[in-house]
Amino acid sequence: MEIKNIHLVYFSATFTTRRVLREIARVIGASVVEHDFTCGLPFGELRVDGEGDLLVVGAPVYAGRLPVRAARAFGMLRGAHTPAVAVCVYGNRDYDDALVEEQDIIEANGFKTVAAGAFIGRHCIFPKVAAGRPDADDMRKVADFASRCADLLGRTADVTSLPRLNVKGNRPYKQGGASTFSPVGDKDACSRCMTCVSQCPMEAIPAGSPWTTDGDRCIACGRCVVVCPERSRAFGGDAYRGFEAKFVSAFSVRREPETFFPVLG
Repeated sequence: MEIKNIHLVYFSATFTTRRVLREIARVIGASVVEHDFTCGLPFGELRVDGEGDLLVVGAPVYAGRLPVRAARAFGMLRGAHTPAVAVCVYGNRDYDDALVEEQDIIEANGFKTVAAGAFIGRHCIFPKVAAGRPDADDMRKVADFASRCADLLGRTADVTSLPRLNVKGNRPYKQGGASTFSPVGDKDACSRCMTCVSQCPMEAIPAGSPWTTDGDRCIACGRCVVVCPERSRAFGGDAYRGFEAKFVSAFSVRREPETFFPVLG
């Protein structure tokens, strides 16, 4: 089939997932439409069901699952046997059930998953883990994955004829969990520009005191840390530093991307 339009649909708090999806779209080559649901859900159903449409959907992994907002947004997509590529990005610990969860959501709404990939990015809470990733080698593997996707789609007239894709993960999914840690700002360094307030996906930063964070709302996505122009927001505290040391020790061995394609006879 000929791919005419690539719809990138993503939740990307620290912009890493967006970077990976944009590289996939660049390599496949077609007109691109982006749907960024990091800071807001779609207004009703989003249909990706035109002739030559391809859905490329992606999200980071939080505690082995999709972010709740991402799962809700992906559930509002509607296809008509539309080919789809599922992507998750995780911080070098594990992606657990996030990729299979993503596949299940889109396939319940009319999409045919033709390929899937789990890629590595810097950990959003403990940035010493997978620092600098995705690196050049990671991005080459993203490009290779995209090339294989393009080749598969080019050789397939009807994607419904492809066998169901098997990706790593469990059903039922593991129980999701909330982070113990939330980033806070340095009051003296904060310029009150309100960038973090406007870009927080969970509206967890009050306009009256933008150096603070509502821990009940925060999902520790790291958005406020990466967008702060003063670099005044960060994770910290004694409890954080104690856990950080253990986490870095346990999960610093380099992991590599994993990709999945249908097994053809």
